[in-house]
Amino acid sequence: MAHMTVHGVMRIARGSWALVKQSRPRRGIGVAVFPVQLESGVLKLAFVFALAGVALYGQAGGVANGNGTRQSTISSAAPDASSQAGGGPGWNVHAQVTETLQGDPGFPAAYSGTNSLNSNGEIQQTLTSDLYLGVRLWSGGELHVDGLLWQGYGLSHTEGIEAFPNGDAYKLGTTIPHFMFAHLLIREAIGLGGKKERVSDGPLALASEQDVSRLTLTIGRLSPTDMFDHNAYAQDAHTQFSNWAMQTNLAWDFPSDSVGYTTGIAAELNQTNWTLRTGWFQTPGTKNGFTADDLALMFLRGGSSGKFFDSWGSAVEIERRYGSAARPGAIRLLSWMDKADMIGYREAAALLESSGPDANLSPARAYRAKYGFGVNLEQRLAPHVGAFSRLGWNNGQAEGWMYTDANWTASLGVSVSGAAWHRPNDSAGFAFAASGASASAQQFLKAGGVDILDGDGTLTYGSEKVTEAYYSFPVGRNVYATPDFEFVSNPAFNRSRGPVPVAGVRLHWQF
Repeated sequence: MAHMTVHGVMRIARGSWALVKQSRPRRGIGVAVFPVQLESGVLKLAFVFALAGVALYGQAGGVANGNGTRQSTISSAAPDASSQAGGGPGWNVHAQVTETLQGDPGFPAAYSGTNSLNSNGEIQQTLTSDLYLGVRLWSGGELHVDGLLWQGYGLSHTEGIEAFPNGDAYKLGTTIPHFMFAHLLIREAIGLGGKKERVSDGPLALASEQDVSRLTLTIGRLSPTDMFDHNAYAQDAHTQFSNWAMQTNLAWDFPSDSVGYTTGIAAELNQTNWTLRTGWFQTPGTKNGFTADDLALMFLRGGSSGKFFDSWGSAVEIERRYGSAARPGAIRLLSWMDKADMIGYREAAALLESSGPDANLSPARAYRAKYGFGVNLEQRLAPHVGAFSRLGWNNGQAEGWMYTDANWTASLGVSVSGAAWHRPNDSAGFAFAASGASASAQQFLKAGGVDILDGDGTLTYGSEKVTEAYYSFPVGRNVYATPDFEFVSNPAFNRSRGPVPVAGVRLHWQF
Protein backbone atom coordinates (compact mmCIF):
# COMPACT_ATOMS: atom_id res chain seq x y z
CA MET A 1 0.00 0.00 0.00
CA ALA A 2 2.92 2.36 0.68
CA HIS A 3 4.21 1.75 -2.85
CA MET A 4 0.78 2.58 -4.27
CA THR A 5 0.64 5.83 -2.31
CA VAL A 6 4.04 7.02 -3.48
CA HIS A 7 3.23 6.04 -7.06
CA GLY A 8 0.08 8.15 -6.83
CA VAL A 9 2.05 11.15 -5.61
CA MET A 10 4.59 10.82 -8.42
CA ARG A 11 1.83 10.48 -11.00
CA ILE A 12 0.19 13.68 -9.75
CA ALA A 13 3.51 15.51 -9.84
CA ARG A 14 4.35 14.34 -13.37
CA GLY A 15 1.01 15.64 -14.59
CA SER A 16 1.94 19.17 -13.60
CA TRP A 17 4.63 19.26 -16.32
CA ALA A 18 1.81 19.46 -18.89
CA LEU A 19 0.84 23.06 -18.09
CA VAL A 20 -0.69 25.02 -20.92
CA LYS A 21 2.17 26.43 -23.03
CA GLN A 22 0.64 29.81 -23.63
CA SER A 23 0.60 30.66 -19.90
CA ARG A 24 2.18 33.99 -19.09
CA PRO A 25 2.92 35.89 -15.85
CA ARG A 26 -0.04 37.72 -14.33
CA ARG A 27 -0.19 41.41 -15.12
CA GLY A 28 0.31 44.14 -12.60
CA ILE A 29 1.91 42.24 -9.73
CA GLY A 30 4.89 44.56 -9.60
CA VAL A 31 7.33 41.94 -8.27
CA ALA A 32 9.49 39.21 -9.76
CA VAL A 33 9.75 35.72 -8.29
CA PHE A 34 12.58 33.30 -8.91
CA PRO A 35 12.93 29.65 -7.87
CA VAL A 36 15.48 28.59 -5.30
CA GLN A 37 18.70 26.96 -6.49
CA LEU A 38 19.03 24.09 -8.99
CA GLU A 39 16.14 25.40 -11.08
CA SER A 40 12.50 24.44 -10.78
CA GLY A 41 12.61 20.86 -12.03
CA VAL A 42 15.09 19.69 -9.42
CA LEU A 43 13.33 21.64 -6.69
CA LYS A 44 10.02 20.15 -7.64
CA LEU A 45 11.35 16.59 -7.72
CA ALA A 46 13.11 17.10 -4.38
CA PHE A 47 9.92 18.35 -2.78
CA VAL A 48 7.81 15.51 -4.16
CA PHE A 49 10.42 12.92 -3.12
CA ALA A 50 10.32 14.43 0.37
CA LEU A 51 6.53 13.97 0.41
CA ALA A 52 6.99 10.41 -0.82
CA GLY A 53 9.50 9.66 1.92
CA VAL A 54 7.16 11.06 4.55
CA ALA A 55 4.36 8.95 3.07
CA LEU A 56 6.47 5.79 3.37
CA TYR A 57 7.23 6.55 7.00
CA GLY A 58 3.64 7.47 7.71
CA GLN A 59 2.30 4.25 6.16
CA ALA A 60 4.77 2.30 8.28
CA GLY A 61 3.09 3.63 11.39
CA GLY A 62 5.30 6.60 12.30
CA VAL A 63 2.57 9.17 11.59
CA ALA A 64 -1.17 8.85 11.96
CA ASN A 65 -3.32 9.59 8.93
CA GLY A 66 -5.15 12.91 9.11
CA ASN A 67 -6.94 15.63 7.23
CA GLY A 68 -4.83 17.47 4.65
CA THR A 69 -6.74 20.75 4.55
CA ARG A 70 -4.62 23.90 4.42
CA GLN A 71 -7.26 26.13 5.95
CA SER A 72 -8.26 24.40 9.16
CA THR A 73 -6.32 24.84 12.38
CA ILE A 74 -8.02 21.85 13.98
CA SER A 75 -9.16 18.88 11.92
CA SER A 76 -10.90 15.63 12.71
CA ALA A 77 -8.13 13.07 12.57
CA ALA A 78 -6.62 10.33 14.70
CA PRO A 79 -4.40 11.57 17.56
CA ASP A 80 -0.70 11.81 16.76
CA ALA A 81 1.22 8.78 18.00
CA SER A 82 4.16 10.76 19.35
CA SER A 83 2.05 13.04 21.51
CA GLN A 84 0.03 10.10 22.84
CA ALA A 85 3.16 8.40 24.09
CA GLY A 86 3.83 11.12 26.64
CA GLY A 87 7.25 12.08 27.98
CA GLY A 88 9.04 14.55 25.71
CA PRO A 89 7.71 16.97 23.13
CA GLY A 90 4.99 15.87 20.71
CA TRP A 91 5.25 16.29 16.96
CA ASN A 92 3.41 15.47 13.75
CA VAL A 93 3.88 15.53 9.99
CA HIS A 94 1.18 15.99 7.36
CA ALA A 95 1.26 16.47 3.60
CA GLN A 96 -1.06 17.04 0.68
CA VAL A 97 -0.81 17.23 -3.11
CA THR A 98 -3.67 18.62 -5.21
CA GLU A 99 -3.84 18.95 -8.97
CA THR A 100 -6.82 20.67 -10.61
CA LEU A 101 -7.68 20.77 -14.31
CA GLN A 102 -10.40 23.23 -15.36
CA GLY A 103 -11.69 24.57 -18.63
CA ASP A 104 -14.54 26.33 -20.39
CA PRO A 105 -15.65 25.97 -24.03
CA GLY A 106 -16.04 29.69 -24.69
CA PHE A 107 -19.04 31.93 -24.25
CA PRO A 108 -20.78 34.95 -25.84
CA ALA A 109 -19.31 38.37 -25.03
CA ALA A 110 -20.36 41.74 -26.45
CA TYR A 111 -16.96 43.20 -25.56
CA SER A 112 -13.78 42.41 -23.61
CA GLY A 113 -11.26 44.44 -21.63
CA THR A 114 -8.07 44.26 -19.60
CA ASN A 115 -9.30 41.88 -16.90
CA SER A 116 -11.89 39.97 -18.93
CA LEU A 117 -12.20 36.21 -18.93
CA ASN A 118 -11.09 34.78 -22.28
CA SER A 119 -14.33 34.32 -24.23
CA ASN A 120 -12.69 31.92 -26.73
CA GLY A 121 -12.42 29.14 -24.15
CA GLU A 122 -9.35 27.64 -22.50
CA ILE A 123 -8.00 24.89 -20.28
CA GLN A 124 -5.72 25.57 -17.29
CA GLN A 125 -4.08 23.48 -14.60
CA THR A 126 -2.82 24.11 -11.07
CA LEU A 127 -0.70 22.04 -8.70
CA THR A 128 -0.14 22.61 -4.97
CA SER A 129 1.92 20.58 -2.50
CA ASP A 130 2.15 21.21 1.25
CA LEU A 131 4.47 19.61 3.79
CA TYR A 132 3.50 20.42 7.39
CA LEU A 133 5.61 19.94 10.51
CA GLY A 134 4.34 20.56 14.03
CA VAL A 135 6.46 20.46 17.21
CA ARG A 136 5.43 20.86 20.84
CA LEU A 137 7.73 23.46 22.39
CA TRP A 138 6.39 23.24 25.94
CA SER A 139 3.10 22.49 27.66
CA GLY A 140 0.56 24.48 25.67
CA GLY A 141 3.12 25.82 23.18
CA GLU A 142 3.36 24.65 19.55
CA LEU A 143 5.44 25.56 16.49
CA HIS A 144 4.01 24.89 13.02
CA VAL A 145 5.75 25.17 9.65
CA ASP A 146 4.15 24.65 6.22
CA GLY A 147 6.27 24.50 3.07
CA LEU A 148 4.10 25.22 0.02
CA LEU A 149 5.03 24.43 -3.58
CA TRP A 150 2.69 25.71 -6.30
CA GLN A 151 2.53 25.88 -10.07
CA GLY A 152 0.03 26.83 -12.75
CA TYR A 153 -2.65 29.38 -13.56
CA GLY A 154 -6.35 29.83 -13.11
CA LEU A 155 -8.56 30.54 -16.10
CA SER A 156 -7.41 33.77 -17.77
CA HIS A 157 -4.72 34.12 -15.08
CA THR A 158 -7.30 34.40 -12.30
CA GLU A 159 -9.20 37.32 -13.76
CA GLY A 160 -12.71 37.89 -15.06
CA ILE A 161 -14.79 36.11 -12.38
CA GLU A 162 -15.27 37.35 -8.82
CA ALA A 163 -16.36 34.00 -7.35
CA PHE A 164 -13.41 32.30 -8.98
CA PRO A 165 -13.90 28.60 -9.78
CA ASN A 166 -10.50 27.22 -8.63
CA GLY A 167 -9.52 27.51 -4.98
CA ASP A 168 -5.87 26.79 -5.79
CA ALA A 169 -5.62 29.45 -8.51
CA TYR A 170 -3.59 32.14 -6.80
CA LYS A 171 -3.52 35.67 -8.14
CA LEU A 172 0.18 35.07 -8.77
CA GLY A 173 0.36 32.28 -11.35
CA THR A 174 3.59 30.58 -12.35
CA THR A 175 4.73 28.48 -15.30
CA ILE A 176 7.51 26.87 -13.26
CA PRO A 177 7.01 25.71 -9.66
CA HIS A 178 7.75 28.09 -6.80
CA PHE A 179 8.21 27.50 -3.10
CA MET A 180 7.36 29.51 0.01
CA PHE A 181 6.77 29.07 3.72
CA ALA A 182 3.02 29.56 3.82
CA HIS A 183 2.84 29.06 7.60
CA LEU A 184 5.51 29.72 10.21
CA LEU A 185 3.75 30.32 13.50
CA ILE A 186 3.80 29.77 17.24
CA ARG A 187 0.62 29.02 19.17
CA GLU A 188 0.18 29.14 22.93
CA ALA A 189 -2.91 27.68 24.65
CA ILE A 190 -3.52 28.98 28.17
CA GLY A 191 -5.93 26.82 30.17
CA LEU A 192 -8.44 28.63 32.38
CA GLY A 193 -9.48 25.56 34.38
CA GLY A 194 -12.56 23.36 34.48
CA LYS A 195 -13.65 20.60 32.11
CA LYS A 196 -11.20 19.29 29.52
CA GLU A 197 -11.60 18.18 25.89
CA ARG A 198 -9.53 16.35 23.32
CA VAL A 199 -8.09 18.49 20.49
CA SER A 200 -7.58 16.41 17.36
CA ASP A 201 -4.37 16.18 15.39
CA GLY A 202 -4.23 18.14 12.13
CA PRO A 203 -1.91 20.00 9.76
CA LEU A 204 -1.79 23.01 12.08
CA ALA A 205 -2.62 21.37 15.41
CA LEU A 206 -1.06 18.75 17.68
CA ALA A 207 -3.27 16.21 19.42
CA SER A 208 -3.66 17.24 23.03
CA GLU A 209 -6.01 17.47 25.99
CA GLN A 210 -6.88 21.07 26.80
CA ASP A 211 -9.24 22.99 29.06
CA VAL A 212 -12.52 23.74 27.32
CA SER A 213 -12.20 27.21 28.80
CA ARG A 214 -8.94 28.50 27.31
CA LEU A 215 -7.23 31.45 25.69
CA THR A 216 -5.19 30.66 22.56
CA LEU A 217 -2.66 33.11 21.14
CA THR A 218 -1.19 32.71 17.64
CA ILE A 219 1.58 34.81 16.10
CA GLY A 220 3.56 34.47 12.89
CA ARG A 221 3.03 33.72 9.22
CA LEU A 222 -0.50 32.50 8.52
CA SER A 223 -3.79 33.13 6.73
CA PRO A 224 -6.66 34.88 8.55
CA THR A 225 -8.91 32.12 7.19
CA ASP A 226 -6.99 29.66 9.38
CA MET A 227 -8.99 31.00 12.32
CA PHE A 228 -11.91 33.07 11.02
CA ASP A 229 -15.06 32.21 9.03
CA HIS A 230 -14.77 28.43 9.35
CA ASN A 231 -17.58 26.22 8.10
CA ALA A 232 -17.77 22.44 8.39
CA TYR A 233 -19.37 22.06 4.93
CA ALA A 234 -17.75 24.80 2.85
CA GLN A 235 -14.17 25.76 3.57
CA ASP A 236 -11.50 23.47 2.12
CA ALA A 237 -10.99 23.74 -1.65
CA HIS A 238 -9.00 20.48 -1.63
CA THR A 239 -11.79 18.28 -0.32
CA GLN A 240 -15.03 20.27 -0.62
CA PHE A 241 -16.30 23.03 -2.94
CA SER A 242 -13.69 24.53 -5.24
CA ASN A 243 -15.19 28.01 -5.72
CA TRP A 244 -13.81 30.96 -3.76
CA ALA A 245 -17.30 31.99 -2.64
CA MET A 246 -17.68 28.67 -0.81
CA GLN A 247 -14.31 28.87 0.99
CA THR A 248 -14.78 32.14 2.85
CA ASN A 249 -16.86 35.30 2.73
CA LEU A 250 -16.40 36.79 -0.74
CA ALA A 251 -17.01 40.34 0.53
CA TRP A 252 -14.15 40.04 3.06
CA ASP A 253 -11.04 41.48 1.42
CA PHE A 254 -9.00 39.58 3.99
CA PRO A 255 -5.36 40.61 4.68
CA SER A 256 -2.99 38.55 2.53
CA ASP A 257 -0.36 38.61 -0.17
CA SER A 258 -0.97 37.35 -3.72
CA VAL A 259 -0.81 33.74 -2.52
CA GLY A 260 -3.13 34.21 0.47
CA TYR A 261 -0.82 34.61 3.50
CA THR A 262 0.51 37.36 5.73
CA THR A 263 1.99 38.04 9.17
CA GLY A 264 -0.22 38.69 12.13
CA ILE A 265 -1.37 37.93 15.64
CA ALA A 266 -4.68 36.44 16.75
CA ALA A 267 -6.37 35.61 20.05
CA GLU A 268 -9.20 33.15 20.67
CA LEU A 269 -11.22 32.75 23.85
CA ASN A 270 -13.03 29.41 23.88
CA GLN A 271 -15.92 28.40 26.13
CA THR A 272 -18.35 25.48 26.15
CA ASN A 273 -20.86 26.89 23.65
CA TRP A 274 -19.15 29.96 22.23
CA THR A 275 -15.82 31.34 21.03
CA LEU A 276 -14.61 34.90 20.59
CA ARG A 277 -11.78 35.62 18.13
CA THR A 278 -9.87 38.73 17.16
CA GLY A 279 -6.79 39.36 15.04
CA TRP A 280 -4.52 42.04 13.59
CA PHE A 281 -2.68 41.41 10.32
CA GLN A 282 -0.18 43.06 8.01
CA THR A 283 -1.31 44.17 4.53
CA PRO A 284 0.93 44.57 1.47
CA GLY A 285 2.16 48.00 0.49
CA THR A 286 0.92 47.54 -3.09
CA LYS A 287 -2.39 46.26 -4.42
CA ASN A 288 -2.42 42.47 -4.81
CA GLY A 289 1.28 42.46 -3.93
CA PHE A 290 3.62 41.02 -1.32
CA THR A 291 4.76 42.09 2.11
CA ALA A 292 8.36 42.64 3.11
CA ASP A 293 8.28 39.32 5.00
CA ASP A 294 7.96 37.51 1.69
CA LEU A 295 11.53 38.57 0.87
CA ALA A 296 12.78 35.85 3.23
CA LEU A 297 9.92 33.35 3.12
CA MET A 298 9.45 33.28 -0.66
CA PHE A 299 12.85 34.39 -2.01
CA LEU A 300 11.36 37.46 -3.71
CA ARG A 301 13.23 40.19 -5.46
CA GLY A 302 10.49 42.64 -4.55
CA GLY A 303 7.83 43.24 -1.95
CA SER A 304 6.89 45.93 0.52
CA SER A 305 4.67 46.54 3.49
CA GLY A 306 2.53 49.58 4.01
CA LYS A 307 3.04 52.05 6.84
CA PHE A 308 2.79 50.09 10.07
CA PHE A 309 0.02 52.17 11.65
CA ASP A 310 -1.73 53.08 8.39
CA SER A 311 -1.76 49.75 6.52
CA TRP A 312 -3.31 46.79 8.32
CA GLY A 313 -6.33 44.52 8.57
CA SER A 314 -8.29 43.43 11.62
CA ALA A 315 -11.15 41.04 12.31
CA VAL A 316 -13.46 40.12 15.18
CA GLU A 317 -15.72 37.07 15.22
CA ILE A 318 -18.16 35.61 17.72
CA GLU A 319 -19.19 31.98 17.25
CA ARG A 320 -22.20 30.42 18.95
CA ARG A 321 -22.62 26.64 18.84
CA TYR A 322 -25.98 25.00 19.50
CA GLY A 323 -28.01 21.85 18.96
CA SER A 324 -27.59 18.25 19.99
CA ALA A 325 -24.79 15.85 19.07
CA ALA A 326 -27.04 14.49 16.31
CA ARG A 327 -28.02 17.93 14.95
CA PRO A 328 -25.16 20.34 15.72
CA GLY A 329 -25.15 23.83 14.32
CA ALA A 330 -23.26 27.10 14.61
CA ILE A 331 -23.64 30.76 13.74
CA ARG A 332 -20.63 33.05 13.35
CA LEU A 333 -20.83 36.84 13.22
CA LEU A 334 -17.77 38.44 11.61
CA SER A 335 -16.72 42.07 11.35
CA TRP A 336 -13.56 43.40 9.73
CA MET A 337 -11.70 46.55 8.81
CA ASP A 338 -8.83 47.02 6.35
CA LYS A 339 -6.74 50.12 5.87
CA ALA A 340 -4.32 50.73 2.99
CA ASP A 341 -3.22 53.29 0.39
CA MET A 342 -6.27 52.64 -1.79
CA ILE A 343 -7.96 54.39 -4.69
CA GLY A 344 -11.42 55.75 -3.93
CA TYR A 345 -13.98 54.58 -6.49
CA ARG A 346 -15.77 57.90 -6.88
CA GLU A 347 -12.60 59.95 -7.12
CA ALA A 348 -11.06 57.54 -9.64
CA ALA A 349 -14.26 57.40 -11.72
CA ALA A 350 -14.27 61.17 -12.02
CA LEU A 351 -10.68 61.15 -13.30
CA LEU A 352 -11.45 58.37 -15.81
CA GLU A 353 -14.56 60.16 -17.06
CA SER A 354 -12.66 63.41 -17.60
CA SER A 355 -9.33 62.08 -18.91
CA GLY A 356 -10.11 58.68 -20.40
CA PRO A 357 -8.82 55.16 -19.63
CA ASP A 358 -5.17 56.30 -19.43
CA ALA A 359 -5.89 58.84 -16.69
CA ASN A 360 -3.42 59.18 -13.83
CA LEU A 361 -5.33 57.89 -10.80
CA SER A 362 -2.75 58.79 -8.16
CA PRO A 363 -4.76 61.86 -7.01
CA ALA A 364 -7.55 59.43 -6.06
CA ARG A 365 -5.20 57.43 -3.80
CA ALA A 366 -5.16 57.88 -0.02
CA TYR A 367 -5.05 55.78 3.14
CA ARG A 368 -8.66 54.66 3.42
CA ALA A 369 -10.60 52.24 5.59
CA LYS A 370 -12.78 49.49 4.19
CA TYR A 371 -15.07 47.78 6.69
CA GLY A 372 -17.72 45.11 6.53
CA PHE A 373 -19.78 42.42 8.23
CA GLY A 374 -20.52 38.76 7.62
CA VAL A 375 -22.81 36.00 8.84
CA ASN A 376 -21.84 32.33 8.59
CA LEU A 377 -24.30 29.49 9.30
CA GLU A 378 -23.85 25.73 9.38
CA GLN A 379 -26.46 23.13 10.34
CA ARG A 380 -26.60 19.35 10.19
CA LEU A 381 -30.03 18.52 8.78
CA ALA A 382 -29.84 14.72 8.90
CA PRO A 383 -27.22 12.13 9.86
CA HIS A 384 -25.42 12.51 6.51
CA VAL A 385 -26.64 15.92 5.30
CA GLY A 386 -25.43 19.39 6.25
CA ALA A 387 -26.33 22.87 5.02
CA PHE A 388 -24.44 26.15 5.05
CA SER A 389 -24.94 29.81 4.20
CA ARG A 390 -22.84 32.98 4.21
CA LEU A 391 -23.88 36.63 3.92
CA GLY A 392 -21.40 39.47 3.55
CA TRP A 393 -21.28 43.23 2.95
CA ASN A 394 -18.62 45.93 2.88
CA ASN A 395 -18.89 49.70 2.47
CA GLY A 396 -17.72 49.50 -1.17
CA GLN A 397 -16.02 52.89 -1.44
CA ALA A 398 -12.43 51.77 -2.09
CA GLU A 399 -10.77 49.40 -4.54
CA GLY A 400 -10.18 45.73 -3.89
CA TRP A 401 -6.76 45.34 -2.32
CA MET A 402 -6.04 41.67 -1.55
CA TYR A 403 -8.81 39.14 -2.27
CA THR A 404 -11.82 40.15 -4.37
CA ASP A 405 -13.73 43.23 -5.49
CA ALA A 406 -17.18 42.06 -4.34
CA ASN A 407 -19.07 44.46 -2.09
CA TRP A 408 -21.85 42.08 -1.11
CA THR A 409 -22.36 38.33 -1.29
CA ALA A 410 -24.80 35.57 -0.36
CA SER A 411 -24.32 31.82 -0.62
CA LEU A 412 -26.36 28.73 0.22
CA GLY A 413 -25.46 25.08 -0.17
CA VAL A 414 -25.77 21.50 0.98
CA SER A 415 -23.15 18.80 1.58
CA VAL A 416 -23.95 15.08 1.67
CA SER A 417 -21.82 12.20 2.93
CA GLY A 418 -21.69 9.07 0.78
CA ALA A 419 -22.58 7.05 3.85
CA ALA A 420 -26.18 7.77 2.86
CA TRP A 421 -25.69 5.38 -0.11
CA HIS A 422 -23.23 3.03 1.65
CA ARG A 423 -20.06 4.75 0.38
CA PRO A 424 -18.80 6.51 3.54
CA ASN A 425 -15.65 7.88 1.88
CA ASP A 426 -17.60 9.67 -0.87
CA SER A 427 -19.07 13.15 -0.58
CA ALA A 428 -21.13 15.45 -2.77
CA GLY A 429 -22.16 19.08 -2.66
CA PHE A 430 -24.37 21.59 -4.39
CA ALA A 431 -24.24 25.36 -3.78
CA PHE A 432 -25.28 28.73 -5.16
CA ALA A 433 -23.61 32.09 -4.61
CA ALA A 434 -24.40 35.63 -5.74
CA SER A 435 -22.26 38.75 -5.39
CA GLY A 436 -22.43 42.34 -6.47
CA ALA A 437 -20.77 45.75 -6.62
CA SER A 438 -21.65 48.99 -4.87
CA ALA A 439 -22.93 52.00 -6.83
CA SER A 440 -19.49 53.61 -6.55
CA ALA A 441 -17.76 50.49 -7.84
CA GLN A 442 -20.19 50.29 -10.76
CA GLN A 443 -19.42 53.89 -11.70
CA PHE A 444 -15.68 53.12 -11.60
CA LEU A 445 -16.03 50.04 -13.83
CA LYS A 446 -18.33 51.80 -16.32
CA ALA A 447 -15.69 54.51 -16.71
CA GLY A 448 -13.08 51.88 -17.65
CA GLY A 449 -11.58 51.17 -14.23
CA VAL A 450 -9.66 47.97 -13.51
CA ASP A 451 -9.75 46.21 -10.14
CA ILE A 452 -8.20 42.92 -8.91
CA LEU A 453 -10.49 40.54 -10.79
CA ASP A 454 -12.81 42.73 -12.86
CA GLY A 455 -12.45 45.43 -15.50
CA ASP A 456 -14.02 44.82 -18.93
CA GLY A 457 -13.48 48.38 -20.18
CA THR A 458 -17.10 49.29 -19.50
CA LEU A 459 -19.99 47.65 -17.66
CA THR A 460 -23.54 46.48 -18.22
CA TYR A 461 -24.16 45.77 -14.57
CA GLY A 462 -25.74 42.63 -13.17
CA SER A 463 -24.98 40.69 -10.02
CA GLU A 464 -22.70 37.70 -10.59
CA LYS A 465 -24.25 34.30 -9.90
CA VAL A 466 -22.45 30.96 -9.59
CA THR A 467 -23.78 27.44 -9.17
CA GLU A 468 -21.41 24.59 -8.26
CA ALA A 469 -21.82 20.82 -7.94
CA TYR A 470 -19.11 18.27 -7.08
CA TYR A 471 -18.73 14.59 -6.29
CA SER A 472 -15.63 13.28 -4.48
CA PHE A 473 -14.63 9.62 -4.26
CA PRO A 474 -11.46 7.67 -3.37
CA VAL A 475 -9.33 6.17 -6.15
CA GLY A 476 -6.54 4.88 -3.90
CA ARG A 477 -5.34 5.05 -0.33
CA ASN A 478 -5.79 8.69 0.72
CA VAL A 479 -6.20 9.69 -2.96
CA TYR A 480 -9.49 11.33 -4.04
CA ALA A 481 -10.85 12.30 -7.45
CA THR A 482 -13.47 15.04 -7.69
CA PRO A 483 -15.37 15.95 -10.87
CA ASP A 484 -16.68 19.50 -10.52
CA PHE A 485 -19.05 21.64 -12.59
CA GLU A 486 -19.73 25.36 -12.19
CA PHE A 487 -22.02 27.71 -14.10
CA VAL A 488 -21.30 31.45 -13.95
CA SER A 489 -23.82 34.12 -14.96
CA ASN A 490 -22.79 37.77 -15.41
CA PRO A 491 -19.05 37.15 -14.81
CA ALA A 492 -17.38 40.12 -13.09
CA PHE A 493 -20.83 41.77 -12.69
CA ASN A 494 -21.31 42.11 -16.47
CA ARG A 495 -24.57 41.10 -18.18
CA SER A 496 -22.93 41.58 -21.61
CA ARG A 497 -20.67 38.58 -21.05
CA GLY A 498 -21.48 34.93 -20.43
CA PRO A 499 -22.90 32.73 -19.14
CA VAL A 500 -19.79 30.59 -18.63
CA PRO A 501 -19.86 26.82 -18.00
CA VAL A 502 -16.71 25.61 -16.22
CA ALA A 503 -15.92 21.90 -15.94
CA GLY A 504 -13.01 20.43 -14.05
CA VAL A 505 -11.54 17.51 -12.18
CA ARG A 506 -9.45 17.59 -9.01
CA LEU A 507 -7.02 14.88 -7.83
CA HIS A 508 -6.08 15.14 -4.16
CA TRP A 509 -3.73 13.09 -1.98
CA GLN A 510 -3.31 13.65 1.75
CA PHE A 511 -2.12 12.10 4.97
